[in-house]
Amino acid sequence: MIFMQFRVLSVILLVLAQTLASEAAEAPPNIVLIVADDLGYGDVGCYGSTLNKTPHIDALATSGLRFTDFHSAGPMCSPTRAAMLTGQYQQRFGRLFDTAISGVNHRDRGLPHEAVTIAELLKQRGYATACFGKWHLGYQPPWLPISQGFDVFRGLGSGDGDFHTHIDRSGNEDWWHNDRIEMVEGYTTELLTRYSVDFIAAHREKPFFLYVPHLAIHFPWQGPKDPPHRKKGTSYHTDKWGVIPNPENVQPHVRAMIHSLDESVGIIVATLKQWELDKNTLVIFTSDNGGYLTYGSRFRNISSNGRLRGAKGQLYEGGHRVPTIASWPGRIAPGESRVTGHSTDLLPTFAALAGLDSAALKTDGVDLSSVLFQSKPLPDRTLFWRALAQRAVRSGPWKLYQNGDRTELYNLDSDLGEEHNLAAREPAIVDRLSATWRSWEADVNRSAEEYEP
Repeated sequence: MIFMQFRVLSVILLVLAQTLASEAAEAPPNIVLIVADDLGYGDVGCYGSTLNKTPHIDALATSGLRFTDFHSAGPMCSPTRAAMLTGQYQQRFGRLFDTAISGVNHRDRGLPHEAVTIAELLKQRGYATACFGKWHLGYQPPWLPISQGFDVFRGLGSGDGDFHTHIDRSGNEDWWHNDRIEMVEGYTTELLTRYSVDFIAAHREKPFFLYVPHLAIHFPWQGPKDPPHRKKGTSYHTDKWGVIPNPENVQPHVRAMIHSLDESVGIIVATLKQWELDKNTLVIFTSDNGGYLTYGSRFRNISSNGRLRGAKGQLYEGGHRVPTIASWPGRIAPGESRVTGHSTDLLPTFAALAGLDSAALKTDGVDLSSVLFQSKPLPDRTLFWRALAQRAVRSGPWKLYQNGDRTELYNLDSDLGEEHNLAAREPAIVDRLSATWRSWEADVNRSAEEYEP
């Protein structure tokens, strides 16, 4: 009798274990999206930097998939963030998103509430959602993350703030807890890391989406040991860079910021391992655009975009080809991918991993799951950029760049540095890409009509 009871109990326990294992296998993964600000293609070790030591980012690349042809949707902050979070070209929401949202002229505007973000989609699958860092899609309520699907927001609404005093460029206090100002002491990068660690610990029992849009390495260029600069009530629009004793060499300040950013990545990854969450967590590390090489007539030796031409604000490769790494131990095989990826691809990829119906999504991006988990190429695609007067279109190896009356055509397979303009030699390709770009612009402009004032 005792033996039979033991057999029955064993069967029950086995069935229970199999059920729990099946549920665990079907549980949607945690997703951590870490976005550096103004981090150039050549600013980290795994992308060729010999100046900056980035052991934690490099380790993420070693354990995961390093993209060599991944692109931000814009060459500045707000445009890429709008596209990344909505999975749509930012121009669909109006020309406001061709460039950075201004803290002077656009304080009463932001990402339209009708836009569906990654956070809003994932909440449909029971995800806890958090945004810790720089928002720059609205400066004040009701344009902050708490109105776009995030359960909690801590950080700055503006495009930049003092890393120590958290005062924005206009002299306003700019450290938010959800929809209210809550000033704190501490270095921005370290605060965002602490918030992230606490969030992971508090939500380790359910799926979560953690979005960490760092302010580093955007100006003011301040490492942890550099002095505070901004005070409340003073305008810094003509003095926004921080305390830079030698403007000819900004790199030491940027190097310290990169080191702090790298440490943050290491701490977040270590926290996932501490709670045994790393095997069910996708970590994406990327940048919102390329880095500044120079700024104005004074500042030099700031960032590095490696072999790429151009910098932040430009639609040459240096303005929008960005370091991007995807890591998921046991699911993503380590390696390098030459697949052409884009900011808009993140939303459909995350939605698919969460088990959402991709057919119902409104997106300009593509699901990268086959690239991440099966190392498959993507079908041919065409990508578009618009930044005020600048425009660009990419199809296969061909990239057309236009600015005013200037037309340039490059074959990126043979000329990654965009040194040899082939527009005069290949007029048929110029005409084809120009027509494709005009068709795209007409489409996004129609979408934007409901949002334009």
